[in-house]
Amino acid sequence: GLIFYDTKVTVMNRVLNATVQRTADHAAPEITLDPLEIVGGEIRSSENSYFCQAARQLACVPSSQLCVKLASGGDPTYAFNIRFTGEEVHGTSGSFRHFLWQVCKELQSSSLSLLLLCPSSAVNKNKGKYILTPSPITYAEEQLFHFFGQLLGIAIRADVPLPLDLLPSFWKTLVGEPLDPDVDLQEADILTYNYVKKFENINDETELEALCAEIASQHLATESPDCPNKPCCKFTYLTMTGEEVELCPRGRHIPVGWENKDVYAAAIRSLRMRELQTPECMTAVRAGLGSIIPLQLLTTLTPLEMELRTCGLPYINLEFLKAHTMYQVGLMETDQHIEFFWSALEMFTQEELCKFIKFACNQERIPFTCPCKDGGPDTAHVPPYPMKIAPPDGAAG
Repeated sequence: GLIFYDTKVTVMNRVLNATVQRTADHAAPEITLDPLEIVGGEIRSSENSYFCQAARQLACVPSSQLCVKLASGGDPTYAFNIRFTGEEVHGTSGSFRHFLWQVCKELQSSSLSLLLLCPSSAVNKNKGKYILTPSPITYAEEQLFHFFGQLLGIAIRADVPLPLDLLPSFWKTLVGEPLDPDVDLQEADILTYNYVKKFENINDETELEALCAEIASQHLATESPDCPNKPCCKFTYLTMTGEEVELCPRGRHIPVGWENKDVYAAAIRSLRMRELQTPECMTAVRAGLGSIIPLQLLTTLTPLEMELRTCGLPYINLEFLKAHTMYQVGLMETDQHIEFFWSALEMFTQEELCKFIKFACNQERIPFTCPCKDGGPDTAHVPPYPMKIAPPDGAAG
């Protein structure tokens, strides 16, 4: 917290450029994607997704080949080039950025199971925010999490912000910060948070009975073995993926009573904290990220700064875009149609602005820092900067 974000980014960029492993005499790896595999919007099977098509083809490319210098200039060096079967694309920028955009859409959809909507979003808190899916993983899934980590590093080197909406707990675990058992649980799963709080705040046995009766009415409890008509909870709970698990050995047979209610609440809380940390998945993600950028860099970044560096801001700052716009031959900022253009953009909602950016440069978010902000007009830009506005091709009109 003692170093300004801009200073951290400058140091980070210097380190990234000093750890380049693919030199100019090496050709960029190329992957071929088949857009027809994902036609019709709904991906029929996850193997056809761009994410899995790319993961398969890049599995045999050494990660050193993906460590390129930071993007700058008109058509920067990217970790790999993309060819779409049956399509003619000029340059490498557009298709690369389109690929990253599409992959983020896939990750945040039902076609891939790596990310899970956080349970809180079901009750309109943190709507649309994701966490890593907490479940035991197969070797194949571990490879996919590794590739996901690589993509985070590739996006940082390419300076293309990824439109990913992940909960702060993901970024905390990524940079190695401990989770807060209160704040992070509330963010991720407010229903479980409230449930645990109820057990922690009970004052006497009648309140406990009333609470168990209330839970019984929601089919979460069974009758007590001693008094058949008295409802009680057992030491079991549902995981985030919906499976009922025992909170301790033989938990199904242990009723929750006045003496052990705090143990029960603490067990649920620690189940959720383990699920949020997902050590197996996170280890694979960090290993993938570490193969592209040095993990030591994460020690200086706060979780929010890591998110900003990887995903940018989910809103478009028009002033920043205006400051990084070039008007080509014969055009000036004061021309009437240019003024109309900016005032039209000012009327756009954020959602419409994202669509405009996607139309103009094949990505939905724009970096909110640019190397050229400190230098003169000749300093290296990073696409999508500068935005160029050109006169019409024809002489008339």
